[in-house]
Amino acid sequence: MSSLTEIIANFSAKKILVIGDAILDQYVWGNVDRISPEAPVPVVAVVKETCRLGGAANVAANICSLGGKVNMVSVVGNDENGDKLSGMLSDIGADVGGIIRCDNRPTIVKTRVIAYHQHVVRIDREAKNEMEGDVRGEIIARAKGEIPNVDAVLISDYDKGVITKPVLDEIIGTGRKYDKPVVIDPKIRNFWNYTGAMVLTPNLKEVCTAVGMGIVDEEDLLRAGNLILKKLDLQALLITQGERGMTLFQANGQSTSRVDVTHIPAVAREVFDVTGAGDTVAAVFTLSLVSGADFAHAAGTSNYAAGITVGEVGTACVTPEELSSFIRQYKMAHGPYKILS
Repeated sequence: MSSLTEIIANFSAKKILVIGDAILDQYVWGNVDRISPEAPVPVVAVVKETCRLGGAANVAANICSLGGKVNMVSVVGNDENGDKLSGMLSDIGADVGGIIRCDNRPTIVKTRVIAYHQHVVRIDREAKNEMEGDVRGEIIARAKGEIPNVDAVLISDYDKGVITKPVLDEIIGTGRKYDKPVVIDPKIRNFWNYTGAMVLTPNLKEVCTAVGMGIVDEEDLLRAGNLILKKLDLQALLITQGERGMTLFQANGQSTSRVDVTHIPAVAREVFDVTGAGDTVAAVFTLSLVSGADFAHAAGTSNYAAGITVGEVGTACVTPEELSSFIRQYKMAHGPYKILS
């Protein structure tokens, strides 16, 4: 297997097909020094407004920031925000030829009001009904047309209507036909529709909801992980757990009943905001997997990257230089990174 340095260096040679719900994240930054006389709420004096790529678009941004190439398949509204989102993706080098403009639904926009690094409120503008008819058919056609020409498929399901069971069946089936890794960052509504994907990267809350049980100890986690891995016929399952790190479940190719389990401790220096951390994990895991890493080291590399992004407010992306530097600093401070079985 390649070293982490070689794996990161290989990112620039890889092309990933990203399919999912593209979101425009708006940030209203301001200060609070009084309470409104009209209601017991803070009055935010706006200092600036910024926009970032969110949802599946943030996954694409993470891949591009690391030097990888992205072909994007998604749906946006035929509106000003759709123009802005598509333009931002083009600006970072993503191929937006697979983005479908839709007249009967708006571009998804999440507006966060932030004062002194604290979220005050979030405002969502979206339509969540599933894509049907011609739009769904176009999503499938554009995705299937790209799969033979990419190194991997990354499905970023934000449960906003792009990812449906018919879409999943077609994309997973086509990925397997062409022997392309299909990695999915899941949501609950489709959770049991991901059968046949190579890897799933849910967080602990999603796992608890999917299996219908609380996870309070290692025994519960192992039971849930084994169930999901086998029921969805996955090769690997990466459960992210915040400050508790990640746990990787791998199907053992030599035994249909044995599952290999690896725990990966968290490496974050300080956590300011977990927004978009799952996007970073899915993006870096997928890039690493097609750049020479096995499942465990792909998970370890994504863990390092997530340790950087949670130290930022809002969605954030990592560069190869930042990732390599963070790994070197961590090793200097803590010794060689150990993946604990």
